[in-house]
Amino acid sequence: MVSGQEPKTNNEKPVHALVLTGFGINCEEELAAAYRLAGGVATIVHFNEVLSGQTSIHDYDVLNFPGGFSFGDDLGSGVVMANKVRFRKLPSGRTLLEEIGAFIQAGGYVVGICNGFQMLVKMGLLPDFAGQQEREVTLTHNASGRYEDRWVRLAVNPNNRSPFLKGLTSLEVPVRHGEGRLVIRDEAIRSRILAEGLNCLTYCDSTGCETAEYPLNPNGAELNCAGLTDTTGHVFGLMPHPEAFLSLYNHPDWARRKRLDPAASEEGDGLKLFRNIVEHIRQTRATQPTEAAANQVSL
Repeated sequence: MVSGQEPKTNNEKPVHALVLTGFGINCEEELAAAYRLAGGVATIVHFNEVLSGQTSIHDYDVLNFPGGFSFGDDLGSGVVMANKVRFRKLPSGRTLLEEIGAFIQAGGYVVGICNGFQMLVKMGLLPDFAGQQEREVTLTHNASGRYEDRWVRLAVNPNNRSPFLKGLTSLEVPVRHGEGRLVIRDEAIRSRILAEGLNCLTYCDSTGCETAEYPLNPNGAELNCAGLTDTTGHVFGLMPHPEAFLSLYNHPDWARRKRLDPAASEEGDGLKLFRNIVEHIRQTRATQPTEAAANQVSL
């Protein structure tokens, strides 16, 4: 490197999110909007473009599985899409699940919301203690026996590993699902989830105390779980929809809240998660030299 020349950093490169759609996914626009409002760049791509090799997940920073009703949930929520990821071979000869594993190892982030969370669980990516993408938990029919469409409060586990949740203690977001009840395979996995802080979001009451009471816990999930991470913190899944609360005006009670507090922020709680991940990736890049700078040779 030329003496006196500072190495350039790549933190000016935009944070780029890949948002998948197709086959009944229907929350891709809101999810893309969340990244854009947070200062990132989002590209919406049909699932088939990834499966055919036209789009590579490795060109992005965050891989997103949005909510919806993929394949109509006919064989169970997220099951068919998860099987495509697990077993469909890409032109590279590897499965998309294998590519996702490499993506995570290289520092990429994966998030699944609602139906996307169901996909991640059924792919075996959450919590994945064994590292073999085996299904250790599942998400199944709500204990209420019906579809739940309501607003909930969430407590953030202070020991969580996800940069999406940095600095947050609680948030309010909507849920809209029929199969959101977390069921854990056995006591050993349950104990590890608790011990390692992977139960990153729990349903809580207005005071912030975790609760199993319906409808505050809308689905009867074990551990009152609303979200999980893997042990690396690079894979994050949650049943509620943060992308549906990007603005105060998304909330059904916004008018009363604004009257009571005219200075209240006009940002919704959900936007905080996306600001967090965009800023985290930028800060990580700020300490990394660009490829061009790294390849410079001393004169």
